[in-house]
Amino acid sequence: MLQEVIAFKNTKCECGHQNPVGTVLCEACGRPLHEGDRESNEVLEMRYDGMARRSQRANPNFIDRIWNFFSSVKVAVYLIILTLLGSMLGTIFPQENTFLNIDPSTYYKETYGTWGFVYYKLGLTHTYESWWFILLLVMIGASLVICSLDRVLPLYKALSKQRILKHMQFLTRQRVVYQGPVAGEAEEWLQQVSGPMKKRGYRVHTDGNALLAEKYRFSRWGPYVIHIGLIIFLLAVLARGLPGMKMDQHMSFPEGEIKPIPNTPYYFENEKFTVEFYTQDEMPEEFRNKGKMLAKLFNTQATLYTCTANCNDPTKEPKLEAVAKHNIQVNDPLEYKDLKVYQFDYDLTPVLRSVTPSLFDVKTGKELGSFKLDIKNPQRHYAVGDYNLELKEKYNDFGLDENGRPVTKTPNPNAPAYLFLIKGPNLPAEGMQYIYFPKEIDKQRFGQDAINDKMNKGSVPLTLHVKGMENVDFSMATTYLNIRVDKVMPFVWIGAAIVMLGLVLGFYWQHRRIWLRIDDGILTLGAHTNKNWFGIRREISAILKKMNLDVDEKSLDNGGKQA
Repeated sequence: MLQEVIAFKNTKCECGHQNPVGTVLCEACGRPLHEGDRESNEVLEMRYDGMARRSQRANPNFIDRIWNFFSSVKVAVYLIILTLLGSMLGTIFPQENTFLNIDPSTYYKETYGTWGFVYYKLGLTHTYESWWFILLLVMIGASLVICSLDRVLPLYKALSKQRILKHMQFLTRQRVVYQGPVAGEAEEWLQQVSGPMKKRGYRVHTDGNALLAEKYRFSRWGPYVIHIGLIIFLLAVLARGLPGMKMDQHMSFPEGEIKPIPNTPYYFENEKFTVEFYTQDEMPEEFRNKGKMLAKLFNTQATLYTCTANCNDPTKEPKLEAVAKHNIQVNDPLEYKDLKVYQFDYDLTPVLRSVTPSLFDVKTGKELGSFKLDIKNPQRHYAVGDYNLELKEKYNDFGLDENGRPVTKTPNPNAPAYLFLIKGPNLPAEGMQYIYFPKEIDKQRFGQDAINDKMNKGSVPLTLHVKGMENVDFSMATTYLNIRVDKVMPFVWIGAAIVMLGLVLGFYWQHRRIWLRIDDGILTLGAHTNKNWFGIRREISAILKKMNLDVDEKSLDNGGKQA
């Protein structure tokens, strides 16, 4: 019936009001406008008080069809279900962003077999950053906006233009109806009934022989307040993908090093790392005598710096200013502005940080000079006595490919190696190539001397080696920290708070309206609420009993559900 009415042109009611296209009930008096609907005795459709929505146009154009698609509650439910299913896919195996120093291209297949390989190839290892998941969130947001606009505008129009005197058919076709004789003048009787209504919180308006009592209209906006909160929540979630809005990564910080935190102006120093273990007596019984040590407390003595100059110039040393100090422990992070640094893990394996090798003449054994070699950030050129050493290649994790050529297997400095070009006295004009392994075990494993003999055709007049352990610098512990920046979290909480406000508005209050009119000593009452019909019938019964009308609650029920 409603779709048929949409096709009609503007309809003029018998009360004289000109109603716009698609209106089911007269905006002024509430009389049904469709001829077939006037003959029915069914309870009136009171959603939006009969106002038409844009999504119900009879001949929609292309834009209307898009509007209709997103304004459908059914479509919104399907989108939410698809998003939930997508979220479930992301929980089958761990996501890539939870890894620390793991290669996902091999991890999933080695750990989970064929299914893990398929999972990785389908891109489900970064589900929540994928284009299709973000698209689903955007579509849910669009559905929320359009659903709200499609419904809130006609609802606002209907509630803001309520006429007190309603058509008789409008009153008698409400869900709650009463008709009966009353004594006295109509206006006087309506003034008397206003008192009990006002005591129950109703706002009462009268117009001659008619009365409108209304309360808790604000509860009708509860669903739309929820929508606003959800929209803010979704926008905040989507904003996390913007540069600088969110960061959640795990980083390693060897003891005694200052490292930059990527995509921030901050530098972090692990000044000292300490760990305290449980004794055998302190351990739970199931862990005793297992040959394992359990950490009781581990602590990173940290300093946070901000870069003040030379921040983006790799050729100059950055100028740093300390802005925060804190002993980071589990659940006790370092906090500075929107940055939080959490204790995550640790490694007590000593890490080679730098060595100070000396250059020796092989024939005479004379030391020609020394230089400090930083394992992670070596310089390109070193001057050692009369000799110049130019770093040609750096291998973090030395290895050989299938053709016997040197390669770096991983970015971690597990087996560091450095290829130098040495120029100076008693050397060929083009210089001498020399590969150097700082770790003694790697010299033996990869055959440093054999490689150098082969590169120089058996003539190696110079050699590099460290004279003693005093020339070796180790980091005795490495702390693993979780670096978090989340600038949108306050908006997530704001959205959640608005959603809760909307839920409270919708759950704890009901919009109630009572229309009265007295014609020739006969009272006609119609009432409507968006929920809790038992409550409004009981309330009306109590009001009428105060007016000496013996009305039973059940007699107010007009029967049936809304059409």
